[in-house]
Amino acid sequence: MKIRYYSNLNGIRWLGFILAMISVFILSNADVETQWIGWAVGCVSCFRDRDIPRTLMELCYLLLGLRAVWNWLM
Repeated sequence: MKIRYYSNLNGIRWLGFILAMISVFILSNADVETQWIGWAVGCVSCFRDRDIPRTLMELCYLLLGLRAVWNWLM
């Protein structure tokens, strides 16, 4: 992989990374009352990328996150 590839990182990707870290922090707490917030933030952190395997991974994460939020709220 060439170094110039990393220069294509833009602010939206960094925002997605920060949101994913926030969701992991919330989900790693033992508080069941706030876990739905962690899954919701995790869903927001998913975005479409040009890389097909990564996009499929994020789609799976989004669907599982939406399922988790649904289960916690219902």
